[in-house]
Amino acid sequence: MADPLGADHVPADLLAAFTAYERALQENDLDALDAAFAPGPDTLRGDAAGLLVGHEAISAFRGARGGVAPRVIERIEYRPFGPDAALLVSVSRFAGGGTGLQTQVWERLDGRWLITAAHVTPRPQALDRTVWRTVGDPLWQGAWEGPLVGLTVAVKDLFAISGYRVGAGNPAFLDEARPEKTTAPAVADLLRGGASLRGIARTDEFAYSIAGDNAHYGTPPNPAAPGSLPGGSSSGPAAAVALGHAEVGLATDTAGSIRVPASYQGLWGLRTTHGLVPRQGLVPLAQSFDTVGWLARDGDTLQRVADWCLSYDSSESTENVFGASDDDLPWRFVVPSEVLAAADPETCAAFEALLARLVRTDAADVATVSIGDLDDYLVPFRTVQGAEAWRNHGEWVEGHPGALGPAVAERFRAASVIDTEQEDDARRALAPLAARLQALAADAVLLMPTVPGPAPLRTAAGADIDAARTATLRMTTPAAVAGLPSLSAPLLRVAAGGGATAPVGVCVTSRAGTDIALVRLARRLAEAVRA
Repeated sequence: MADPLGADHVPADLLAAFTAYERALQENDLDALDAAFAPGPDTLRGDAAGLLVGHEAISAFRGARGGVAPRVIERIEYRPFGPDAALLVSVSRFAGGGTGLQTQVWERLDGRWLITAAHVTPRPQALDRTVWRTVGDPLWQGAWEGPLVGLTVAVKDLFAISGYRVGAGNPAFLDEARPEKTTAPAVADLLRGGASLRGIARTDEFAYSIAGDNAHYGTPPNPAAPGSLPGGSSSGPAAAVALGHAEVGLATDTAGSIRVPASYQGLWGLRTTHGLVPRQGLVPLAQSFDTVGWLARDGDTLQRVADWCLSYDSSESTENVFGASDDDLPWRFVVPSEVLAAADPETCAAFEALLARLVRTDAADVATVSIGDLDDYLVPFRTVQGAEAWRNHGEWVEGHPGALGPAVAERFRAASVIDTEQEDDARRALAPLAARLQALAADAVLLMPTVPGPAPLRTAAGADIDAARTATLRMTTPAAVAGLPSLSAPLLRVAAGGGATAPVGVCVTSRAGTDIALVRLARRLAEAVRA
């Protein structure tokens, strides 16, 4: 067991007993597990299924249960009751996704540390209504063979699935929707490759958010940073993947809705080249920026999905519809100075340390560039996005007063007053900015923190969440403006208060049509900085 956070505060002999117990759990060593619990009728063990009283009952339970899923202990909190008694609370992260909590009272009895009381909080179960709208095992069986066999998919509640309604994160919209007659191509591609649909996962209303909260269904958990927002609008698929309920999240990214939850929850998230993945059967927000992509817990899984869904191998050519080759991208990086300046100090420091490792261990070519004032991207982006969102949904919004949550209702209200002249001016302002980024990505890969810092707490004031939203969008909209593929990989850990750390993503952005190669590059980058 690697040294978890807080282990240095635990007395050496107690830590050794705890480590031996954890090893016995992984190996399902029943004799060692029995020996770790205090003998007699007063020993306790509880979990969601109930309370076991007495060593005999606990031993019988262990004999019938089998071992625990592979996991690591990433944090321990130690509170002494005296020289011979202590409380240990540990956080376990499962290899298959999700986290659990173990609360144990240890007492020194006859010279040995033994558990006298324990409570286990397992990783959350699959049917969480804040995560799922509809779920099955599977909900829809994919092909029985293919490169994606064995993968389950959480589909964002914006995609058409034959026989099911699209809810778009709003109960009134869902109530009026009719079952779809066809399945969206982005869903069908996964099924054809052998993946199966686990279920339809929640989204922020009409995907018009970045925080991941939903006024109607609640906010999905963030297992990577408990008590924090999950990131949106692909909050449901992201949480489903992070919790281990699915291997892949099929999602959309208009202004960061894949990259932000990927960063907040320690996932891999790919926003594909705009227009590369068909958007038929998808409820739109703003067609000029709406893009399909995927979330996964690891780069290998994301590569499998991208290789299958983005391959154009009907001929011997490896070029796709953008004329881009699947050859490897240049191992040359440019860091936008304005994006780095917009990151929190702790994130900036962690990112610069990552750059130093990259240069030191891999001799990578890294340079700093200017992309211009980030507000020059964000302000006109919001104008075009709002104008298109109102054209798509304004009639429905006006016909359903009070149906939207307050934050999304305010965004639609602001969108309703954008006139044609403002929209045209905004489009003209965005054109040279898009060209600027496309030129930078022609022979290098943009490298930057995905978001300013760790996920905000759910309990943060509304004004603070709004400020975090604006700061985040300033960093995520440039790639959307340029229509470029952009991938967030979980390569940073940043202090998140209370002695804990939380994930922050590192974003790589490349020229249009190089999506498969971008996933490959991100995996190489991860190996280089973790060496």
